Order: sequence, then C-alpha cells, then structure tokens
Amino acid sequence: MGAGVLVGFTLGLVGGGGSILAVPLMVYLVGVDNPHVAIGTSALAVAVNAATNLANHARRGNVKWACAGVFALAGVAGAFLGSSLGKAFDGQKLLMLFALLMIVVGVLMLKKRDAQGDPDVHLSRQNAPRLLLGGGLAGALSGFFGIGGGFLIVPGLVAATRMPMLYAVGSSLLAVTAFGLTTALNYARSGLVDWALAAVFIGGGLFGGLFGARLATHLSRRRGTLNAVFAALIFVTALYMLVKSALAIHGAR
Repeated sequence: MGAGVLVGFTLGLVGGGGSILAVPLMVYLVGVDNPHVAIGTSALAVAVNAATNLANHARRGNVKWACAGVFALAGVAGAFLGSSLGKAFDGQKLLMLFALLMIVVGVLMLKKRDAQGDPDVHLSRQNAPRLLLGGGLAGALSGFFGIGGGFLIVPGLVAATRMPMLYAVGSSLLAVTAFGLTTALNYARSGLVDWALAAVFIGGGLFGGLFGARLATHLSRRRGTLNAVFAALIFVTALYMLVKSALAIHGAR
C-alpha cells in the first residue's frame, strides 16, 4: 500500500514517475519475480491512478484538453505496437534500457528548467503535426517499456506546444491513462497482470495523488523547480535500476 501511495504522489506531482517508480518497486521491493508481470501490473495501476490525478489537475485548470487529446490518440496505436514488441524482449535487459532512456529524458528536462512557456497555448495547424509525431513516438516507447509514459509525455508536450510545465504535467495524465490501459490490456491477454497487486497499488495511489497535485501547483510558482524535481526523481531511480539490472544480468551468466 505504501508503494502505491508513493506512485500516486509522483503522478500527481510531475505527471510522470508513476511507472518509473511502480516497475522497480514491484520488482525490487514487493518481490515480483517476472519483470513482465511487474510491467503489466504497473501499467494497469498507473493508468487508473493517472485518471484520478487527471481529475485533480482538471479541477485546478491545469489541462489543455485539445492538445492532450491529439497527443493521446496518436500514441494509443504506438503503445499497442510497442507493448507487443516488449513482451518478446528479455525482462532484465528491458529494465536496463528503460533506465538509460530515463537518464536521457532527465538531462533534456534540466536543460529546459528555466523556460516559462506559453500559458495561452491551444491546438493549431502549427503544433498539431508535432503533437501527432510526439504522441506516436511516446506511445511506442511507453508500450515497449510497459509504462504510463508520463516522463516521456511531459517533455513531448512541452516541445510540441511550449506550454508551461504545470500544464504539461496536468495534460500528460490523459495520455498516461490511455497508454497505460492499452499496454495493460495487451499484457493481460498474455496473463501478465497480477490483479490483486494492482488493486493494492491503485488504492494507495488514490490517496497519494491528492497531495502530489497540490504540491505541483505550489512548486510551479517557483521558476524551474518543478522541472528540477522531475529530473531528480528520474536520475535517482534510473541509477538504482541500472545497478540492480546489471547485477541481475551478471549473476545469470
């Protein structure tokens, strides 16, 4: 339950981070032996928690619905394709690639931590192609790594539209929900979802998400703080996953 609270809190705080934390928590803390089961189960739990956090951010006016909708629709097909490929890939190597991708995204977010963004951004002919391309790519990576994809979606939305970080966090949760459900259903077809464990994570996440959304609104008032928190969370978790995955692969030899 505590792990679920932490996942829900990070989803509400930075839009991403739910699956970033859910997968390693299930593998290294809860003790789920099969990485694919951890991926499928976390995708379901994060999707449900993301939907709840989306409602929290929507009440605060932090969601750009049109931009988020285009991004999410473009990513669903990519998520299905990516998750089909991910199921056929070695679990430990999948976790290691996941960690390396997290580090790259963290560096990119730090570079843009001082950007203010355009709070009046809306869907247009100029940003629609970028949203479609970014959504498709984020969806494919999200499905391949079995994640909700928030840590990919947030920078994708910022790059495509120049929306402020707080709006990207809130808007990303629509796509996190869509990508997560697509991935979870694909994994469930192969029996790779632990429904009881998912329920525990969902219960804890509902509680943690309320506090995460409040803190995100507070931190957004301080220039660059929310971006820095987002990147720091990614770096710490990625380094931990790299060490654990490397030891697991070495031990299997």
